[in-house]
Amino acid sequence: MKRLFWLGLGVALGAVAVRRISRTGAALGPEGLNRALGRLSDSVVHFAGAVREGMAERETDLRGALGIDAGGERVLADAKTAFRRTRA
Repeated sequence: MKRLFWLGLGVALGAVAVRRISRTGAALGPEGLNRALGRLSDSVVHFAGAVREGMAERETDLRGALGIDAGGERVLADAKTAFRRTRA
């Protein structure tokens, strides 16, 4: 009975080892590297898109805070004139 248990355990561990080795071999082969590079490029593209969206949102916030959206240069010139009056 003990021998049968150890034989079964050995077969199970052998099967697990073979699966892991074959999986590692596939990951290190050309197809595995191609898949890994594809996932990496997808991640970079997704990150760059998220950064662009954040930059656009922040620029909108800053433009609104500075009053550039409503009247452009006129609002900025009015602010400069008001600042000069307070300093004089």
